[in-house]
This record gives sequence, structure tokens and C-alpha cells, in this order.
Amino acid sequence: MLVDSHCHLDFPDLAGRVDEALALMRANGVTHALCVSVTLQEFPQVRALAERYPHLSASVGVHPDYADVPVVTEKELVALADHPKVVAIGETGLDHYRIKGGAEWQRERFRTHIRAARRSGKPLIIHMRDAAEDTLRIMREERASEVGGVMHCYTGTWEVAQAAMDLGFWISFSGIVTFKNAAALREVARQVPLERMLIETDSPFLAPVPYRGKTNEPGLVKYVAEEIARLRGVSLDEVAAATSANYFKLFKVAGGA
Repeated sequence: MLVDSHCHLDFPDLAGRVDEALALMRANGVTHALCVSVTLQEFPQVRALAERYPHLSASVGVHPDYADVPVVTEKELVALADHPKVVAIGETGLDHYRIKGGAEWQRERFRTHIRAARRSGKPLIIHMRDAAEDTLRIMREERASEVGGVMHCYTGTWEVAQAAMDLGFWISFSGIVTFKNAAALREVARQVPLERMLIETDSPFLAPVPYRGKTNEPGLVKYVAEEIARLRGVSLDEVAAATSANYFKLFKVAGGA
């Protein structure tokens, strides 16, 4: 059993071929996937996917890269999270790569998501790019540890991963771990305990080797698991079992062993 803890099946590259993507999931032993929201305007499509397919779940949130969208409120997020198929708040966080040095509206949006997660009791999906210190500071100030969550598509250092785990967060690895230029990230993947690890595709982006450069999809999470198993000198079954159990525990999704 494998699980994709982060995908975007509603994005244009995948929305027209969902049944095909689900077929590849079945063929590759991927039993569940979490469809992640990036704007409230597109959230109904994300929720509809989760409602239609029993092995899909949804999150609700506004991605930090989206500047030109209406201000999201804590009340809105809490109300939308009150649905049996919505298992997390996010994708939220900080991105100082696309928005150099960050922006106060981005930080305030992040704080709003953390407060909504604490009120709803649902974990956070955190995007962090070139913003580790700022992200961890806000997580501490807003008591994100009360709900925990996942550092999605992790690309940071071991020290930052340790700090996030100390706050009750899991570390999720994507297809990036299979890239030739990701030696430092592979070292982190060797060190993160399996009981604190998730795997994901972030599809339709970041297809793992041997599909790099092509459209990614949830069924390809198998290649992320295979690389982690190789790095750690353990079996694919061990990585699959641990990361799947972590998914069901964190997001309280029915269907785990």
C-alpha cells in the first residue's frame, strides 16, 4: 500500500484525465491520495473530487504564491473545513523565492490558516520555500504545534526538519529526492525517521526520475518510495507501510490497516 499525501488532480494537466490517473494509482498500488486546495475559488472542484471518489480526500486553503485573490478569513476556512472529506488546512505557508523577502500579507495569510487549523482541529499543509526562519517563527508564535501537520515537498536542511518535527510536523518528500542535483536532500531523507515521514507527488509537477520533465500524477509516488528505500537500505514495503500509516494517522483518514 502506497499513499500520495499531496496532489492537484483539479489542475488542468490532470483534470481531464482523472480516471486515467486513478487507474495508474491502482496499477502501482497507490490506494489513497490527498487533493490539495490552492484557492477558495477552486476549492469546490477539489472537494467534489473527494466526494466522488472514496479513496480521495481534500484540503482547504490559499497558497502563499497567490497574491491577487480575495483576502481569506479564519471564519471562511473553519466553515469550509467542516466537511467529512476535508482533512487538512492548506496549502499555506511562506514563499520568499517567488515573492522576494516575503510580504506582510503573505505572513498574515499564513497566520490566518494556522488559527483556522487550531479552531477546526485539522492539521496544516505547509509550503516553505527560501523562508525557513520566518516560517518556523510564525509556526511557534501561532502555536501550530497544537494541531501539527506536514512540511510539504520538503527541500530544506536537516536542522530545519528537526525544528519542524519538534513542533509536531511530519516531513514529506516528493520526486525532487530522485533528481541528480538533490544530493543534500537525499541526506535529509536518510535521517528523517520513517515514523515522521510522508511521500507525495505534488502532481502535476515534479515528476520523479525516470519521468522527470513529464506530467506527474499520483501513481508515480511509487518512484519516490523506491528512492527512499534505496537511500535507507530498506525494502519498498517498509517505506510504503510506514508512510501510509503516517498518512492515515495524521489526517485521520479512514482506510488504514
